[in-house]
Amino acid sequence: MSASPSSKPTYKLEDNDEELVQCIKEIKRRLGNMESILADSNEAMRCEYISAILYTLLYIVKRITDKELTLAPQLEIIGEESTGWVNYAIKAFEELLCIMEGKLHQVVMGFAQNLVQCKSALQVNKKNRKRKSGETFEEDFDYIYGIVTTASEWYFILFASDGISSTSKDPLNIRFSESALKEGLDEEKDLCKNVKRVMKVIVGLLKDRLEYMDEEPDRKKARIEGYRLKK
Repeated sequence: MSASPSSKPTYKLEDNDEELVQCIKEIKRRLGNMESILADSNEAMRCEYISAILYTLLYIVKRITDKELTLAPQLEIIGEESTGWVNYAIKAFEELLCIMEGKLHQVVMGFAQNLVQCKSALQVNKKNRKRKSGETFEEDFDYIYGIVTTASEWYFILFASDGISSTSKDPLNIRFSESALKEGLDEEKDLCKNVKRVMKVIVGLLKDRLEYMDEEPDRKKARIEGYRLKK
């Protein structure tokens, strides 16, 4: 099932947001010390740009929600049916909110991996809730967000415990080019605009998931149905 990122929560970021401005500066530092991302750029280089965006948006989410979040690189997720490592996981306490898969290419394979990871993450969340509360829930509807990215392309997944997912049909794109180092050029303006677009979506997803972390299953289910109807 396909949906555009705009059908999911987004957060309005101002161009002069302090964290956003610092993120652009950090990306430019990396561009100045490394090089542009090209088709044959390796995974380590791509992760340098991905992490700059992720660490920044976590600060923004913590600021606007007053919630504590952590970023866990290379996290092992042990589900009931599969176990595997994810490139990045975003957590609030023990609750997994978002699972990310970084790819050099082969985005379709990345989607398949991310869906399996999301399913395992929901199983982990359910197990952790049961351990904390001592209760077993007959119906524990839940959802989690997934991201598949090459650093240059960003795709978003909403995965629900009823097995139905929606994915962004078209990616949000960021061009990491050394020409963006020069103030006022179109390349520099595009870099700022597109980093902001990606961050607006991810901040919106995390804010949404935090707000509904402790909601009853039927409230979560109604919210997800609302997103699906907007496609």
